[in-house]
Amino acid sequence: MTNKAYRLTAASGIHKGDRDYQQDQVMVLSHPRAKGCLLAVLADGMGGRSGGRKASDQVMMTARQLFERYDPVSDDADAILKQLLNEAHTVIKLIAISAEQEPHSTLVAFLLNPGGDCHWIHAGDSRIYHYQGKQLVKRTLDHSYVQLLVNRGEITPEQAQNHPKSNILVGCLGSENDPPVSLHHIAQMRAGDVLMACSDGVWHYFTEDELGTVLEALAPREASEFLIEKARERARGTGDNLSLVIVKFEPMPS
Repeated sequence: MTNKAYRLTAASGIHKGDRDYQQDQVMVLSHPRAKGCLLAVLADGMGGRSGGRKASDQVMMTARQLFERYDPVSDDADAILKQLLNEAHTVIKLIAISAEQEPHSTLVAFLLNPGGDCHWIHAGDSRIYHYQGKQLVKRTLDHSYVQLLVNRGEITPEQAQNHPKSNILVGCLGSENDPPVSLHHIAQMRAGDVLMACSDGVWHYFTEDELGTVLEALAPREASEFLIEKARERARGTGDNLSLVIVKFEPMPS
């Protein structure tokens, strides 16, 4: 894929950590008809062994179906992402009724159009980071109890990282209330940009500066392997499922 004086390289990684089973799901899809158009989706499922996996599977299935029908020329990227969130949420709630489980899932997704504009959506505490080189440009803010405390100025972002209630979400897919919808739009991706989506099993173990250094220095495949390995090391046997996807916008050789 070539476009706008950059070429795209991408990789995803997944590991069950110290859990007995894998509830995270991640995928990167190239558009079947439009060159330079891709969708990255990550879901961290919750709710018992099979419930969480059913929830994250549903996010992937819905994303695949919607992206296959998506036309970058005539369709609205934000509308497609909202449709993904709402449809997956509805089906996950139906699974809960029929299976007597409590499936829930986070969702992060970013859609890159052929023209170089990028759109993202998130619900829950999985994250998307946008770096230019090693400099953080923007990241998602978690729909979590500790983020509310940070917003109110009651704790610092550093304290939030290791807060005992850091795993409590205030919004996700499959819950009784409608999930929160947080959208962001980047008008033009540039050479040197990096996008990373990851579950809390990854980001919990790194500072923003550490992530920026790794993402700038390594190719997506090596970066994903390094981050999973280092997070596993730092978890000291108590690690959650880990999943991530990295897309780099590499300068074209002159």
